[in-house]
Amino acid sequence: MKETAELLEFMTRPSARLIADISKIEGDILILGAGGKVGPSLAIMAARACAAAHIQKRILAATLFDRSGTAEVMRGYGVEVLEADLSDPAHLAALPSCPNIIFMAGRKFGTSGNQSLTWQANVLLPAKVCERFHDARFVVFSTGNIYGDVPVLSGGSVEDDEPNPDGEYGQTCLGRERVFEYYAGKNGTRSLLFRLNYAIELRYGVLFDIASAVYNETPVSLGRGVYNCIWQGDVCEYAIRGLLHTSNPPTALNVTGPQCLSTRWTAKVFGQLFGKEPIFTGEERPLGIYSNTTKLNGLLGMPQMTLDEMIGLQADWISAGGESISAPTHFEQVDGKY
Repeated sequence: MKETAELLEFMTRPSARLIADISKIEGDILILGAGGKVGPSLAIMAARACAAAHIQKRILAATLFDRSGTAEVMRGYGVEVLEADLSDPAHLAALPSCPNIIFMAGRKFGTSGNQSLTWQANVLLPAKVCERFHDARFVVFSTGNIYGDVPVLSGGSVEDDEPNPDGEYGQTCLGRERVFEYYAGKNGTRSLLFRLNYAIELRYGVLFDIASAVYNETPVSLGRGVYNCIWQGDVCEYAIRGLLHTSNPPTALNVTGPQCLSTRWTAKVFGQLFGKEPIFTGEERPLGIYSNTTKLNGLLGMPQMTLDEMIGLQADWISAGGESISAPTHFEQVDGKY
């Protein structure tokens, strides 16, 4: 696999369990902030699942797009694209009401030096969305950064751990969750707080960052010595199926792969695949954004893409000169300044 269109088709194939579950979701699905890295594949997978289940359900994606051509690709799969600036009150008011919303809008990179914009995107905007769609069920994209770094021997952060946000970005993400908790009490809003760690897609992600460094013989930082990650196709499936598990008060769900991975080990595996010796930099710390997924796996099952498959696909993609997206994860940042 080396073509982007082939990757998108592969990544958005709906699983049997998604096809079964999407028929149980009552009403249409609106995805807010669908123009980023995960949103287009999520919207396309939802539309494909509806087609496979032989049901009529509108999949709407409201967003401003990061990359040209994305809207046309989404429309080609049957997604209704609404190009809207969610921070514009007129645009937000003009969106159709919908009983099911996957809320993906937010800001991470560029936070340092422009914190007020991040607070607007991650805290103020969610409040306006909750006011506009007070009758909807929400899957709310969040992050394991709200836990902060934890040691490898902890077994990973669990959903009822006390938050310890990783810098100002993590603080705003916790703020987003608190907004939805507030509107659960105010309006009875039902939501699922979807705490995602490191989605993997072959054009970007933690595995891409590490593999690219090894392939190009540049240093791999060991600042965060451990992490976990998950295939983006599994993220999309879990998010859509999560609409069946919203609640009031909101429930939190860690979403990532089940393994605790070593940054050093990952680089060495890629080194073996590429025939190159990894170069390391920085002090190795046995800490990272590392979440326990026992609750996720009990509720929605194990991810369908294995770690070995992800690593193999990533190595093949880079070796073949596959396309990349300029979106470094900065997972090695240990001060929370993104």
